[in-house]
Amino acid sequence: MNQIEEWMNSRIGLNFRSGLGRMQQAVKLLGDPREAVPMIHVTGTNGKGSTIAFMRQLFQQHGLKVGTFTSPHIVSMHDRICINGQPISDQDLIRLGQSIQAMESQLLETHDQLSYFEIITLLAFLYFHEQKVDLALIEVGIGGLLDTTNVITGEVAVITSVGLDHQETLGGSLEAIARQKAGIFKAGKPAVIGPLAKEAEKVCIEKAQAIGCPLARYGEDFQLVKGVFQDAQHRFDSLKIGLNGAYQEENAAVALEAFLLFMEQRGLAVDENGVREALQATSWPGRLENFSQGIYLDGAHNPHAIHRLVEYARTFSDKRVKILFGALKRKDYQGMLEIFASDLPEADLTVTTFAYGEVVQEADGLGYPYVADFRDYLQDFYSRQDGQEVLFVTGSLYFISEVRTYLLEQGKNPL
Repeated sequence: MNQIEEWMNSRIGLNFRSGLGRMQQAVKLLGDPREAVPMIHVTGTNGKGSTIAFMRQLFQQHGLKVGTFTSPHIVSMHDRICINGQPISDQDLIRLGQSIQAMESQLLETHDQLSYFEIITLLAFLYFHEQKVDLALIEVGIGGLLDTTNVITGEVAVITSVGLDHQETLGGSLEAIARQKAGIFKAGKPAVIGPLAKEAEKVCIEKAQAIGCPLARYGEDFQLVKGVFQDAQHRFDSLKIGLNGAYQEENAAVALEAFLLFMEQRGLAVDENGVREALQATSWPGRLENFSQGIYLDGAHNPHAIHRLVEYARTFSDKRVKILFGALKRKDYQGMLEIFASDLPEADLTVTTFAYGEVVQEADGLGYPYVADFRDYLQDFYSRQDGQEVLFVTGSLYFISEVRTYLLEQGKNPL
């Protein structure tokens, strides 16, 4: 770990969600690197990463140089800041991090220290500006309205989904959470929303109307069903999706609509075969990612996402389904486990732990089989694998990150 990463890590948990004033001033002191880069701003309870993956592939397929800023990382911190899928180098991260460090001494005259997420967001802005990307896809950290990233004006705003997560920060109802997420809508700039509950969709419609933001709604203005995408101006048939799970058609539709709106804004031509190839070629680590010998890694970490995982697990009716579950205590882990128990009762569910802060442990008395070390469970699974079992490893993106690193070290690779 280099000195800049150590400095950044020292800021984890510091000045969390304490307003946008500090971030706005920091951007100005750095010469406003966001201004020269067109951006698409993406929020949502689930589906943000997959939607960005689809968009990145679509834009790349059309010859554009695409920056992506996502979180959290699955393998390395560098993976949060990529251009055309390639992570920022150590050299660039250190160099740009040092410029942010130097700027902070001036910032401290009027504001508090930068948080971890503010630093990494500023790194992304500087890197994309310096590397002259054609556009950047920016993922919100939490919510939208008060999120660190909301110092940008997205050319298109995207809400993938609205579910109950981060209630302690965003509010306890779908309406409250939707209000936060719709905070990334900007006057005169189009917004795209995925399939939302009626109360969440109503909030988005009202916000868009109030500020003059053209709104494209999944199921009303566009959709992708059984490989056919349609909106008011386009129809694409026989589309195949590169990510597992029927719900990925929804993410692909949202991504495609946002892509089409951006291309239309810029007067750029869309190639139908390019669209087809891009959607089929899309991959994203840790989202129903198929590793060798019947193991799937999925970063589902709230009830909404677990329901989607269960839908996919049910398609393996000819296999014995096993679940290895690890979660953070601050998440609704009991709600997630109850979904498995009620909706997938035949599955063999085991709880485990991992090396990240406050995690669910045996002492929490959940009543499910428990293994202290997920590595022992995986070794046992591999040694007994007869082709009749399928294992889903899930519960937390941080858990998935650890498991994925371990599997790669063992010579297991994604299919």
